[in-house]
Amino acid sequence: MSSTARPPSVERVLASARPRLGQRSTEAVLVVARQVVADERSRQEGGEGGRALDVLATDLVTRLEAFADPHGTGLVPVINATGVLLHTNLGRAPWPRAAIEAATLAASGHSLLELDRTSGHRGHRFRAAEEHLIALTGAADALVTNNNAAALGLAVGLAGRNGVVVSRGELIEIGGGVRIPEIIRRAGARLIEVGTTNRTRATDYEAPLADGRASVVLRVHASNFRQSGFVEVPEPRALADLVHRLGAIVIDDLGSGALIDSAPYGLAHEPLPSERLAEGADAVSFSGDKLLGGPQAGLIVGRADLVARLRKDPLARAMRPDKVTLAALSATLGLYRAGLALQEIPVWRAIAAPIDVLHDRARSIMAWLESAGASGVSVVETAATIGGGSLPGETLPSAAIALRCGSAARLLTRLRMGDPCVIGRVAEGAVLLDIRAVEPHRDLGLARAIAAAIGPGKVGPR
Repeated sequence: MSSTARPPSVERVLASARPRLGQRSTEAVLVVARQVVADERSRQEGGEGGRALDVLATDLVTRLEAFADPHGTGLVPVINATGVLLHTNLGRAPWPRAAIEAATLAASGHSLLELDRTSGHRGHRFRAAEEHLIALTGAADALVTNNNAAALGLAVGLAGRNGVVVSRGELIEIGGGVRIPEIIRRAGARLIEVGTTNRTRATDYEAPLADGRASVVLRVHASNFRQSGFVEVPEPRALADLVHRLGAIVIDDLGSGALIDSAPYGLAHEPLPSERLAEGADAVSFSGDKLLGGPQAGLIVGRADLVARLRKDPLARAMRPDKVTLAALSATLGLYRAGLALQEIPVWRAIAAPIDVLHDRARSIMAWLESAGASGVSVVETAATIGGGSLPGETLPSAAIALRCGSAARLLTRLRMGDPCVIGRVAEGAVLLDIRAVEPHRDLGLARAIAAAIGPGKVGPR
């Protein structure tokens, strides 16, 4: 086109689009119209031909509609076939159906969040989730925050300006570059280190407590790392007895936190909050979106007087979750009390899934693919991990669809860019799609995504 060509004016684009704009805010429409014209000007200055007025008008309407499309938020749904059940980069625990429905109800209208139905006056903030926690852990009281880092930061604030004693072997990084010493310092307390990286005994805690330098002992469970070899940690009850005799309190950070014993499923035993409370902990904190299997939240259970102090802390308001999280968390915890956690909570369904069932599902997907003309598809045995800072080093036997081609990296990219988006992994030159974390109702969608990514006959021999 000639060097003197110019895009149409904003006014002309608006006039052309007006019949399709509906009752939109004039200001919002004008902002986007200016951007459409500016982008068209950049295209033309770059040597591209100008687009017709009606095309620019359609571009304007399309952009406006995309902003209001709930499927266009940028948070792309994924089929998690990585073999990592609680994949941090993929949002950790998928919610149970009851939690999704509860969250939808809470978000769709007003609710009695802080209003007493009988008196009509302001009442206590919605407490159902905390009441479930009390019943499930045997705690005297409970408090919900927006994540476990917040729960831990709030809890160590009980020390005031006194010291918080931590074993050197537990001064860990909890994720996102955040470390236990930094949390303690930000809470305004002083960190006092005891023991060594690999061996700490109950007696190591005695001196800073006896001379009044510290009022809190923080124990950090190794939920996201493992030590082996020449290591020693004090028994929880022995340490709690010593701490209480010296007038201090014990806070247990369980990190992941589980309400079901993981040992019967071939995994190491993950300490339960109820166990740590029974062994003398005064307060226990853990996460809501890991092994608990619900929304992101930080949960604190323990002594009533300590939880009451935390609830009154000004920081508690900054750390409290919204009504949607509270509703989803309450519904998730309710499934535990109803005895339905293994059947209804996705992460526990995945953990408990029998290996023969996973093989059957994988073979069904392979058969579907072969009937659609795909070759080079096989079912292999593999091992799934828990992930999400939970049960480090522990694996579960699993089954995977194996796809072999000239470039596993390119196939992995095609799966990732497809619809639905599928995330797998590469092992020994093959793309592996682990079935354990995939919800059964998504098997057909996974099969279709694989077929679209590889195309009939485009995968090499088994």
